[in-house]
Amino acid sequence: MAERPYTLLSCGMSLDGYLDSATDQRLMLSNDADFDRVDEVRAGCDAILVGAATVRNDNPRLLVRGARRREVRLAAGRPSSPLKVTLTRQARLDPASNFFATGDGTKLVYCPAEAVGQARDRLGAVATVVDGGRAVAMRGLSEDLHDRGVRRLMVEGGETVHTQFLTDGLADELQLVVAPFFVGDSRARRFVGDGPFPWGPDHRARLVETRTLGDVVLLRYALSTRFQD
Repeated sequence: MAERPYTLLSCGMSLDGYLDSATDQRLMLSNDADFDRVDEVRAGCDAILVGAATVRNDNPRLLVRGARRREVRLAAGRPSSPLKVTLTRQARLDPASNFFATGDGTKLVYCPAEAVGQARDRLGAVATVVDGGRAVAMRGLSEDLHDRGVRRLMVEGGETVHTQFLTDGLADELQLVVAPFFVGDSRARRFVGDGPFPWGPDHRARLVETRTLGDVVLLRYALSTRFQD
């Protein structure tokens, strides 16, 4: 079997498991202390992956913010921020969004073969479009990233992407931050959707760390034998 990167999933959610509200207003699930922690984790990774819905809804920059952390990466011969990766079925992405317009590093867009032409027409000037075959599978994507030199992959959502990595058994670590409030609206996106998850009552994930960061709590789980403390 081909190799894949060490993969950690990073997510913030409400007490009832939601990633955001059902409104157009972005829901703040974290705080400054956790933002700094996430920045440190990003600085140690080779690539950051988010789904197309996250690119559209959250408009993330996905850059290392700390100047010292960028300097350390550059001194080691690495880009100042990790490679940015997304996947899309229909290439409905804005080339002027922060994902593409910020940072001078490479951006990769994986899409099904039937959408490659459209994706390259729309995004070819700002990203490398990768043919994912009939349907983009997370294992194939992960193995392709490993072939491109990615050894540590950070997955930052959203719901569909997290669900796919977890149900396919491709996650080595989960870093889950819980905010102290409820959303209470089933129209909002959840942390994960339905699926055949490897962890259940008879196969429990191993909790390796809990940490309080202001009014949020970090829960860190080892999900595979490849877990790196």
